[in-house]
Amino acid sequence: MTGPAAYDSAEQERGRDRLTRWRLVLGGEQADGIGEAATLDADDVKRDEALRELYDGERRSGLGASAPRVARWLGDIRGYFPSSVVQVMQHDAMDRLGLTQLLLEPELMEAVQPDVGLVATLVGLGRVIPERSRATARAVVRVVTDELEARLRAETVQAVHGALNRAARTRRPRASDIDWNRTIAANLKHYQPEHGTVVPERLVGHARRAQRVERRIILCIDQSGSMAESVVYSSVFGAVLASLRSVDTRLVAFDTAVVDLTDELDDPVDVLFGVQLGGGTDINRALAYCEGLIEQPGETILVLISDLYEGGIAEEMVRRAASIVGSGATMVALLALSDSGRPSFDADHAAALAAVGVPAFACTPDRFPDLMATAIEKRDITAWAAAHDIVTTHESEPPT
Repeated sequence: MTGPAAYDSAEQERGRDRLTRWRLVLGGEQADGIGEAATLDADDVKRDEALRELYDGERRSGLGASAPRVARWLGDIRGYFPSSVVQVMQHDAMDRLGLTQLLLEPELMEAVQPDVGLVATLVGLGRVIPERSRATARAVVRVVTDELEARLRAETVQAVHGALNRAARTRRPRASDIDWNRTIAANLKHYQPEHGTVVPERLVGHARRAQRVERRIILCIDQSGSMAESVVYSSVFGAVLASLRSVDTRLVAFDTAVVDLTDELDDPVDVLFGVQLGGGTDINRALAYCEGLIEQPGETILVLISDLYEGGIAEEMVRRAASIVGSGATMVALLALSDSGRPSFDADHAAALAAVGVPAFACTPDRFPDLMATAIEKRDITAWAAAHDIVTTHESEPPT
């Protein structure tokens, strides 16, 4: 069939598809206004049932407290909806149906679709996960961390190595360290045709590296409940950075206490199950510990990942941050390291840190490698953020 008839048939099919989508969204009640115009096939009926159990039932009912029933429901939504929709529905089920506690059941964790939000939930459950569920929980977390590491490793390694190489270049190299190709390229304008040679005005090479480790990176992570997604990404980046021999990476997690998880950095799963989300926040205490790790300030980058809702002594926190910056170390405050939208944070504390030379802004995981390269090369981080349309708390903004 061709011509106008085919066009009309295609338009009718698109119209039916639109009606079906509206029918699934609105639920099919009389007040929806769709009536008999939208008919559901067998798959659409299953989709409708899954949506009704989640959104039409009473809050924290609908699926009941039966783990096998919830597992079947999770299987249905994975079969009838795309991945992005499944993640939204799983998140809504956590809130509306009390699914969080049911995740302690192994058969339920086997049915869910792993994603960063689910990992954050499991990390939040932490030590209350019963022994029978721990192996399954770790397997779910490992699927996500492996996927994230595969996505983020190459760019991070390339950015860090490139930055270290650029930072190591010098215009006063020793004779054995001269990079002749770069030197000739940089001095072509000084070519002397009568002599048939280039007379270099400046030499380009690499400085001798007294130590294999060229930078120390300290990731200082707030493990309060609101930072769950940031903790997941931080653990993955920490593992990637720790695999680089030219960088000494430390990972410190804190609430009102401080725990050094550096020894667990070879496995992000161990890091995540080593934190305990929730509790209070003492940023000042964490910074005091991190300050003690700084041996060569000019080669140290401290990344504080926190929403800055300080439960300790805020004034002392700012003074300590100023001391770290004054020592020559580079410090940046990430209000979130996640794919989520604009985070909630303490604007007064962010402005106070910015005023003492600590840029404060949220960062997505895709931007983090370039941020680290900027810090390694000691470029202006605030200017970098502005160039990437990242909203910062500018140092000219005084705390209120």
